[in-house]
Amino acid sequence: MPSLEPYGKKLDYSYCLGSYPCKLLLENRPESALRLLLSADAQGEGVDALRKRCVELGVREETAQKVLRRESGKDNCFAAIVFKKFQSALKEDAPHAVFCQISDLGNLGTAMRSAVGFGYRDIALVRPCADVFDPHVLRASMGAFFLLRVHVYERFGDYLSEFTSRAMYPFMLDGARPLDDVAIKAPRAHSLIFGNEAAGLPAEFAGYGQSVKIPQSGSIDSLNLAVAASVAMYTFNAKTKQFEK
Repeated sequence: MPSLEPYGKKLDYSYCLGSYPCKLLLENRPESALRLLLSADAQGEGVDALRKRCVELGVREETAQKVLRRESGKDNCFAAIVFKKFQSALKEDAPHAVFCQISDLGNLGTAMRSAVGFGYRDIALVRPCADVFDPHVLRASMGAFFLLRVHVYERFGDYLSEFTSRAMYPFMLDGARPLDDVAIKAPRAHSLIFGNEAAGLPAEFAGYGQSVKIPQSGSIDSLNLAVAASVAMYTFNAKTKQFEK
């Protein structure tokens, strides 16, 4: 088989690092798995389960210590799966989290992990943005990426054109309504919209729906993007459950 190149955006495959993220990949996206990479020291129940499942799927196993170290930047990464990149269609009748021009790999991965925890399985990314298939994003998500439907759009207008009848909630520092005071108009078909870590959302986004702000102490100027998204998704998820009772 061809040698494995260092990860890059132009490759049609990526690396899922770590036994647990690999487990989630095999459970949720088994058709994308291409090769199982193990270190010479890989052992334990988790590794055995990966091996067994890959045998069932016909996925080749190989020892690849140098590749694991190269892609993880660490000496304690014992397993990875090479998988084919894919993109999913978002569901209309489901809440969306929309991330516009997010640049930090760790922020994006952490936000996706929170999205799974708070019931947001449909994620829209608007370019320019961090590469969702970068191994460091996948590792930060702890495999949550493989539980999500993620679609990348060239511009926010493309997302709007596809989803024309949703309740939109752009999160802005000067949002018109505090988070706790927002009433959900569409518990299923709504979109929470977050902007770039440094610049936030442009002023025009206030015209797309009910703009929202997260009240905070004056001791800080803003929340980390992943933290803000987590607070927002948790709160909206709780409001949705109350709405549906």
